[in-house]
Amino acid sequence: MIEFDHVTKRYSDQSGTDVVAVRELALTIGRGETHALIGTSGCGKTTTLRMVNRLEDPTSGAIRVGGDDIAAVDVFGLRRRIGYVIQTGGLFPHMTVAANIGVLCELERYAPADIRRRVSELLGLVGLEPDRFATRYPSELSGGQRQRVGVARALALDPDYILMDEPFSALDPITRSEIHDEFEQLLKTVHKTVLLVTHDLHEAFKLADRISIMHRGSVVQTGTREQLERTPANEFVTRFLAGNEVA
Repeated sequence: MIEFDHVTKRYSDQSGTDVVAVRELALTIGRGETHALIGTSGCGKTTTLRMVNRLEDPTSGAIRVGGDDIAAVDVFGLRRRIGYVIQTGGLFPHMTVAANIGVLCELERYAPADIRRRVSELLGLVGLEPDRFATRYPSELSGGQRQRVGVARALALDPDYILMDEPFSALDPITRSEIHDEFEQLLKTVHKTVLLVTHDLHEAFKLADRISIMHRGSVVQTGTREQLERTPANEFVTRFLAGNEVA
């Protein structure tokens, strides 16, 4: 479970003006839930995500992961509990696919044989044949393959939580649709709690159990697709859904 307890994030811009990126956020993401944050540019969704693994610290309020206040736990221990996938996959270009996936296991001092076994298992899990892909470098992969490797690396330490920041937005529409199907099946296999930031309403509806729509730093409505479409909370939600109409 991930809990945001009246979380606010403020910062000063280059002119010294006080900016509220996230305002009094109160949200609970249940265990095993895939939850999407979506909204207009600059609405605070990525800042919200980055506060969970303490890449950003809240100005006020509390965030709890698995019941633990993240401000009171070791930041490196926290991040070992949380997989993180970013838009480009974030792979190290000078390292092979196997080394990229196994790097966290190596830092945790897994035995070499156990690392090889885990890498092979994860490559299979994300649909990449270990014998073909383990020794390749990121430059030798397609965009979709790099994202699959990024997901595999996020799962390396078998974390309970996965954060995903626009993970598929750089892919072409056909590849993105294929990976959506694959990732949907993967989620049924690995049973993780996932917080997904996306600008793509179709992606949110397809992958998430619930969606939170953000606007100007606040969550204006949380619900399933059916709840959002049947009973939009306000005019902004109505306009947002209409402007991002999906079949």
